[in-house]
Amino acid sequence: MGKLDGQMAIVTGAGRGIGKAIALMLGAEGAKVAVNYNSSSGPADEVVAQINAMWRDRADAPDVEEERAFAIQANVSDATQARAMVRSVYERWGRIDILVNNAGITRDRSIRKMTDEDWLEVIQTNLNAVFFCTTAAMQPMIEQKYGRIINISSVNGQTSAFGQANYGASKGGIIAFTKTVALELARYNITVNVVAPGFTLTDMFAKVPDTIQEQIKSRIPLGRFGKPEEIAKAVLFLAADADYVTGAQINVNGGTYM
Repeated sequence: MGKLDGQMAIVTGAGRGIGKAIALMLGAEGAKVAVNYNSSSGPADEVVAQINAMWRDRADAPDVEEERAFAIQANVSDATQARAMVRSVYERWGRIDILVNNAGITRDRSIRKMTDEDWLEVIQTNLNAVFFCTTAAMQPMIEQKYGRIINISSVNGQTSAFGQANYGASKGGIIAFTKTVALELARYNITVNVVAPGFTLTDMFAKVPDTIQEQIKSRIPLGRFGKPEEIAKAVLFLAADADYVTGAQINVNGGTYM
């Protein structure tokens, strides 16, 4: 038996990196998972295949042919697409228990060089999408008197990072948004929490030059970068075992920010 047997989850930006690790971990614990992607279906389809394979391999699986995951395209920075995605998942499975707002992008520039487009694109994808998906998913959660909303912020939403005024503002905004929504939805048995990763080994971080990576690593007390699976463990805790935790931040950053 898995910790999340019978539950339905949506993970945005789940084709790669942290989102992929989260989708796989929730699926391994028995949740059905809607694997959201924006532009590339291939990686999302691979995540779906892995989740379905894990289900078939479970000795206690009552129906090995049951659909356990599916990929769903939506640009969650677009309000119409984001809400249509949530509605589609609800119509398909009849409930939504877990929403993980993970999708995010960077457009790093110093504030002197940052364009309006750089600013707006990051805010729209990283912060506004959290609002769009949350306000859509909370309706079925309110009706069923149960929900777990988990937002992925960043250490750079808690402390400064050169060239990331847009990214830092979006991730800091997620933390503030989470606290208010946690307060408002608590009466419906819906918890809302934040996981704030530090520097994590993903495709996005791999673009950082090696010399800069070494400088960053030297400032991490644990002396290494995080793994996507370590972020996913914190999400699993909030989804499965944290019934009395809401409005909280879990920092998974190796001690970078305390």
